[in-house]
Amino acid sequence: MAKLALRIADAGTRPNVAPRPFTLDRKGSRETDPSLQSCAKPPLRLPQARLDQVLDRFREVEARMGAATDGAEIVKLSKEHAELKPVAEAVERLAKLTAERAELDVMAADPEMADMVRDEMADLDEKLPALERELALMLAPKDKDENASAILEVRAGTGGDEAALFAGDLFRMYQRYAQLHGWKVEIDSISEGEMGGYKEIVASITGEGVFGRLKFESGVHRVQRVPATEAQGRIHTSAATVAVLPEAEDVEIEIKESDLRIDTYRSSGAGGQHVNKTDSAVRITHLPTGVVVTSSEKSQHQNRARAMKNLKARLYDMQREALDSARSEARKSQVGSGDRSERIRTYNFPQGRVTDHRINLTLYNLSRIMEGDALDDVINPLIAEDQAERLASLEESFS
Repeated sequence: MAKLALRIADAGTRPNVAPRPFTLDRKGSRETDPSLQSCAKPPLRLPQARLDQVLDRFREVEARMGAATDGAEIVKLSKEHAELKPVAEAVERLAKLTAERAELDVMAADPEMADMVRDEMADLDEKLPALERELALMLAPKDKDENASAILEVRAGTGGDEAALFAGDLFRMYQRYAQLHGWKVEIDSISEGEMGGYKEIVASITGEGVFGRLKFESGVHRVQRVPATEAQGRIHTSAATVAVLPEAEDVEIEIKESDLRIDTYRSSGAGGQHVNKTDSAVRITHLPTGVVVTSSEKSQHQNRARAMKNLKARLYDMQREALDSARSEARKSQVGSGDRSERIRTYNFPQGRVTDHRINLTLYNLSRIMEGDALDDVINPLIAEDQAERLASLEESFS
């Protein structure tokens, strides 16, 4: 996986050059590009003033934490401290290794000491560039919602009943992936398909770093397979859309009560004892934007709370999209604009193939990806591509 990510990172650091395609064979191995075997990354010289700035801010936050008495301020400072600590530690580690390397240079000037320090110098010459790039990634502009929990929305697209079945398959894939990461999944609203699957399903996924790992899943997912409803064995193409929204904190979105229309209704069920006989389902309409959210569990109180949480996530996502669209075209990411209408991935069942069109990634382990076990084989290269672009942006700012 590390070698896979390396190829993407190398492609991403060259502006206006599309990432080179790479393919895994049916056993999961990858053809090796010989050019990568000798492709050493050039050293990245980080401005000392920027490193000093990180340490100064970290020490200031530590000092303020010790003196703070206001609860809200303590929470805010603690969060910033947690974010700065690994960066500050990396800065100090880099300073220590750089000083050691300078001492070895002095020792190497002595003919009697040169042989003794040669191996140690070679070891540091390998560690320093890697640490510099690791630190550069920490300093590069990043999504402030990287560690947030998320709202997952999966909707059937073109393809009728087969699209609903595929939407169900996708949701189960994400549900299994969340379980493997120890995240909590709660279904907020659901509309089942007539033949199974879902016309629409919305769920909250709670945990550390959920949005950071799932944000590149937003877009149109296309499936090519023989549907269960197909009598003549013909391959059909259907689609489902996925949206991953960061959960908004209360301090980020303010919603006026006067801007809301709240309706209650009876949620649908399978019949018999499953039918909801009270008006417990909640529909909230945000009048200024027209955004509508629903929640249809048994408790009206819980449904209102969940619907409000989803509404905040939708409104916050609208703010994020407005900011993103205002950015320069030159800063557009190779991994996609995040446009919900963008076709991002194709799942070809007859060939056992998954192709992510944004980075020309093709894998032949479809069954394990759909089970959620191997979804990281797709997500990790996307994250690596994004990191490479952020690193390239940081290098440009230094030049």
